[in-house]
Amino acid sequence: MGTASGSPQQVRVSSGGIELAGDHWPAASNSKGSVLLLHGGGQRRHSWRRTGEWLAEAGWSVWSFDARGHGESGRSPDGDYSISKLVDDAAAIVDVIGQAPVLVGASMGGMTSLIAEGERGPLARALVLVDIVARIESEGSDKIQAFMHSAPNGFATLEDASDAIAAYNPHRPRPKSLDGLRKNLVQREDGRWHWHWDPRVLQRGSEPELEIRYERAKSAARNITVPTLLVRGGHSDIVSDAGLQEMRELIPHAQSVEVGSAGHMIAGDDNDVFTSELLQFIESTPRPQ
Repeated sequence: MGTASGSPQQVRVSSGGIELAGDHWPAASNSKGSVLLLHGGGQRRHSWRRTGEWLAEAGWSVWSFDARGHGESGRSPDGDYSISKLVDDAAAIVDVIGQAPVLVGASMGGMTSLIAEGERGPLARALVLVDIVARIESEGSDKIQAFMHSAPNGFATLEDASDAIAAYNPHRPRPKSLDGLRKNLVQREDGRWHWHWDPRVLQRGSEPELEIRYERAKSAARNITVPTLLVRGGHSDIVSDAGLQEMRELIPHAQSVEVGSAGHMIAGDDNDVFTSELLQFIESTPRPQ
């Protein structure tokens, strides 16, 4: 077993014939319960590292997985990275955890969490949606897609990748070390650095399909009964005031908080404030009966 302040235990879960790679931080003391962290599109489980360590130190058993097609998790043979498959994966992970976790999802992981709980629930002890709502802003979504499409041939150096990230997130201070990038990129035989996910993840649906996803997310939100926290970045271009208000109407009991210094990538932009708000919320959730 790993320790809360050190390296987590590596775990594997099978879902629909695909092996999902994950990390588990056991609780530093008697466990208060489990937390499952689901990352956004194009990210990896390592984006939750500091949050995982902090929550484990506070007495929570924490799990984080690479989504299918990302990082060390398996690639879909037929390129199916639909939200339905991601929901299947989340349900398979919860089965392995063996108890209802606090389900924390950012962006793609948040949409997965929302639909999983709304359609398959009760799965979770509580739900935390990180900069995601039923109707996302197309301008912000298009910006993310443009960034993910921007380097089909990879980068010559890690410095070039760092420059691209800085251009996408100009408000975020540049890291002093490039070591973190080594977890999000892989160096291929030609020496170039490529993002560590299947390019087929980028296959976008048509506008009618996106509208169906919105209706599906809205329907799922109406079914949410567990304690819920909506977290928005103060500089988010994904979650608008109108989108947040709609979610409050769909989930009337939901709490909301804004991380003023953060954009869409809240945990990466201001991890300390985010994790502090997250911990305060989950500490208030009742234990499952």
